[in-house]
Amino acid sequence: MWLLRLLAVLTVLAVAGGVVVFVFTRDARYLQFSWRLFRYSLLVALLIFALLIIERVAVIPV
Repeated sequence: MWLLRLLAVLTVLAVAGGVVVFVFTRDARYLQFSWRLFRYSLLVALLIFALLIIERVAVIPV
């Protein structure tokens, strides 16, 4: 779980860094990179949350 938290923090820093670099350089590539990284990280987070919910709901009796 600590690995997921670390990846989340690094992703937030990378997205914020891309936006900050865009503000200073006005190069649209950095904004596109930040948007693409945000979308993919959101998709991965939703998949992980779905797996956690399925793990809680679908308890298989032994």
